[in-house]
Amino acid sequence: MMLAGRGRNKIRPPRRGLGTNDNVDFDSMWAELASSLQDIHNKNASQLSFEALYRNAYKLVLKKRGDVLYERVKEFEEEWLANEVQPQILEVLSPSLLLASTGGSTITTANEKRAAGEKLLRALKQAWEDHNLCMNMTTDVLMYMDRVYCKDFRKPSIFTASMGQFRDYVLRTPLQPGPDHQISIAQVLNAVILDQVRMDREGDIIDKSLLKSCVYMLEGLYETEQEEEHLKLYLTSFEPEFLRASEEFYRHEGSTLLLDADAGTFCKHAKKRVSEEEDRCRSTLSPLTLGKIKLVVETELIKNHLREVIALEGSGVKYMIDNDRTSELEMMYDLSARVDPKKEDLKKAIQARIVEQGNDVNNATVAATQAPPRPSAPNRDRADGEEKAPEKPVNLQTTAAINWVDAVLRLKDKYDIFFTQAFQSDQGLQTAFTRSFTDFINAFERSSEYLSLFFDENMKKGIKGKTENEVDELLDKGIILLRYIQDKDMFERYYKKHLSRRLLMKRAISMDAERQMISKMKMEVGNTFTQRIEAMFKDMTVSDDLTSQYKRHVAQLGDPDPKRAEMEINVLTSTMWPLDAMAPYSEGENRPRCIFPSQIERIKQGFEKFYLDKHSGRQLTWQANMGTADIRAYFPEMKGAKKTRELNVSTYAMVILLLFNDLLPGHSITCEEIQAQTNIPFNELTRNLQSLAVANKTRILVKEPMSKDVKLTDKFYFNEQFYSQFQRVKIGVITAGNKVEDSTERSETEKKNNDTRGGVIEAAVVRIMKQRKELTHQKLIAEVIQQLTARFLPDVNMVKKRIESLIEREYLERIEEKEPPAYRYLA
Repeated sequence: MMLAGRGRNKIRPPRRGLGTNDNVDFDSMWAELASSLQDIHNKNASQLSFEALYRNAYKLVLKKRGDVLYERVKEFEEEWLANEVQPQILEVLSPSLLLASTGGSTITTANEKRAAGEKLLRALKQAWEDHNLCMNMTTDVLMYMDRVYCKDFRKPSIFTASMGQFRDYVLRTPLQPGPDHQISIAQVLNAVILDQVRMDREGDIIDKSLLKSCVYMLEGLYETEQEEEHLKLYLTSFEPEFLRASEEFYRHEGSTLLLDADAGTFCKHAKKRVSEEEDRCRSTLSPLTLGKIKLVVETELIKNHLREVIALEGSGVKYMIDNDRTSELEMMYDLSARVDPKKEDLKKAIQARIVEQGNDVNNATVAATQAPPRPSAPNRDRADGEEKAPEKPVNLQTTAAINWVDAVLRLKDKYDIFFTQAFQSDQGLQTAFTRSFTDFINAFERSSEYLSLFFDENMKKGIKGKTENEVDELLDKGIILLRYIQDKDMFERYYKKHLSRRLLMKRAISMDAERQMISKMKMEVGNTFTQRIEAMFKDMTVSDDLTSQYKRHVAQLGDPDPKRAEMEINVLTSTMWPLDAMAPYSEGENRPRCIFPSQIERIKQGFEKFYLDKHSGRQLTWQANMGTADIRAYFPEMKGAKKTRELNVSTYAMVILLLFNDLLPGHSITCEEIQAQTNIPFNELTRNLQSLAVANKTRILVKEPMSKDVKLTDKFYFNEQFYSQFQRVKIGVITAGNKVEDSTERSETEKKNNDTRGGVIEAAVVRIMKQRKELTHQKLIAEVIQQLTARFLPDVNMVKKRIESLIEREYLERIEEKEPPAYRYLA
């Protein structure tokens, strides 16, 4: 028997004029049709003449008997479904399935339950397919009735009506008569499908294609004859029960899993469950349920337990971060994104861990700076800059400063990897990361100074031997930390201090790298931040031109002294350079400056005259502590033919050494006498004498008694037996303790910085009020803070004090009797 397509014309319509007799024997014609329908349902239609059957149905409709024919066909199908189909289904319906569907207990094993369920599913599948096949053939016979009678009288097609009958007389008819027996085959079917799905979730093997066929049956049946899509039997009858059962299943599984599994296992299982449900909807159930069942899994299994999973001790987010479990963090992010677009719980956990790790770095640094220094090994008293000097910082606090920056950068690199590989470059998490790094970096009071020291060390020797890309990467890392620093004005103060020493002492490895650093700073924090630093570079360039002009000037004078010293001068703009940080004397100290040897003094005065002739009205102040000198020394007892060496020393060391030209061989001079003749500050004098007489391999002088410490009574001799294999010997100055400021120095720096901030705040207030004319107190405070936040975070009390100061100086006035309090700008 062939399945005819629904709605196709397989039989030609009768020619006009056929059946002119108005009398139609309905009963005999119906008897023939009914017998044929019986044969179709019994799968015995091979001998039927479908053309004759179609003609009979056509005649009946044509003779206005379509209504009777329509009802008779419906009655036939009703009897067939009730008397033939339903009993066949009931035969395969086992008592265990019936008991399970009513909520009763059963002792049936899983295999027996699966077999009984599949038996029912096959019977329903067969009945449904047979009914569809028969009704397609019946529709072909009654095609004219569908097109004319059903259309004219707005009746559902016979196929649609028969589908409703299958729903009512097979699926929904109570299995037993009476009000107490309302259970139907549809309810048993739902229970069987749910049980099969549960077995599938638990890992048992089920017949998915059989299940899909029965689901397809439910999708093909509707609650009404209008066949509205939202009233499919699958959506109204099965899906609500499926979702309720799924909620219960995943609610229980989530609680159990949280007790038994670690966070990584939970994430893997949850992700697997979501994927399984997606596959189940595509292959076994219906795509119509996909979004709903995903919501159930995400709510019951993920959302309701996510916070606990994130916080699990020994396996949660903290553990994943500490042990670089990137793949697990990626799953955690995926689960969080499913149930919370903002990922709040995950974000809070990561932020808390960043701050914890950052505070650990801060505390470890503080502990390292307070630890007692390790005893020095013999012959380790090297001068700064001596040959074969160690590359790493040689003092405790400077080492701690560099280690702090390195530790923060390692932490940043760690979270950058998480950001790209686990968190899909989520900008919301990036903002959270930035906030957390900002918090712990600015909680460390020396962050600005330590970052500047990091740049200082790397600009002096850290970039030596590195490629251009490596240097660029190193600078970028430092700029990243600068981005987090709130008090950028404090960083600028320290950076200028360290930069000035690199430039003036010629310790910068690469001027290109220095300028590249300034360009990066300008891009990051703006032009205002780098104006003074750029002015320092400009002064160095102008000074080079000035030195060349002075040399030409001296050459034109024709100086007859063949031993005249050559001088390179750096003329610095006092407002642009941190001269207060470089001055040899304390503020307010009135002692005379360094006393230079006569030959140097003569050259110094010559340059002053040359410069002031070109720039009248300016004042030159010599900073001897920031200079260097190259001098040639003769050692009479040195081995070898050449007994002279070229010494590169500080300006103070040059002044000290030139004193020994006036001493007879074997004679000494005390430290107290050196200070009296040179007026070098004692701390600077001590450092330079240590470099010349104590540091190994650069002992140009002999100290008596020999010790590291220098006292006023110590005697110094010229070391005629000095030997070095190098023709040029660089004698750096012994580092003056730690490069990091002590508490007194830092307090002084903060005081100077606060004074500077006061002026910046007043300028911002005047700028705002000049534009607004009148403004309330709160709005003025808010706008000042907003304008200055990029440079530093203003203290509200300081802003209030500066406003009061401006009122006293009549830049502003209070607006009397106005609430809230407000100010007016005075032109």
